[in-house]
Amino acid sequence: MADAPIRILIAEDHPHGAELLEAYLADTPWDTKIAVNGEEALKVARDWKPDIVLLDVMMPRLSGFEVCRSLRADPTNRDVGIVMITALDQPSDVDRALDAGTDDFLTKPIDKRELLIRINALLDCRKNADYMQRTFEYIRSVEAPRG
Repeated sequence: MADAPIRILIAEDHPHGAELLEAYLADTPWDTKIAVNGEEALKVARDWKPDIVLLDVMMPRLSGFEVCRSLRADPTNRDVGIVMITALDQPSDVDRALDAGTDDFLTKPIDKRELLIRINALLDCRKNADYMQRTFEYIRSVEAPRG
């Protein structure tokens, strides 16, 4: 059976920004959905279970920082890859994003090549973490005392 397609949630309140990110991902095999505010992003994440979230920092209802913290606190989405995207460019903004639990941080304007590299790196990390988890579970099962 083939693997399920990669799901990428674009959480961006500006229509032009969301369309641009969606266009950058159009030539990939990945499925995308757009959420236009923080509350919608959390609802879509709960229902759709994305692999990656491209998360704008400055959004209505809930900021990207709040969404990121909520995703990390949710057992079903705690391991989702998160790339925070913002026009903010101060070191303190990066610190806030990392403290919230983001995996990566991109400053606008977004370069398509850099975005794709970051997404692929997160997907590779997730695949490696899944492989290591399965390996540890196998080792535990082999080493378990037999009754």
